[in-house]
Amino acid sequence: MDIRAKIDAMRKERNWSVNKLATEAMLTQSTVANIFSKGYVPTFPTLEAICEAFGITLSDFFSDSIDKSQLSYFESALLNEVSKLGEAEKNSLLSFLTNINNRN
Repeated sequence: MDIRAKIDAMRKERNWSVNKLATEAMLTQSTVANIFSKGYVPTFPTLEAICEAFGITLSDFFSDSIDKSQLSYFESALLNEVSKLGEAEKNSLLSFLTNINNRN
């Protein structure tokens, strides 16, 4: 996995500039810029801050089951919130969404 490419894809999907990513992740602009311009691999705390800015966990970032970089910001945020629910709430949400889709 190319960590820099994945961060860049997620940044571009959100239409964020490098400066916007730095601001959202509460990192210095030079830290984030160096990831792209100098090819630096982010440190663990830096990557953790970037993931938090994207609204995902480190586990989500490294997960191969769903390519999160292909999801829209909304889809990523939605999955992040759903992952916090218990099974009963997830089932209720699925039933609700299924009912909405079946009406159309």
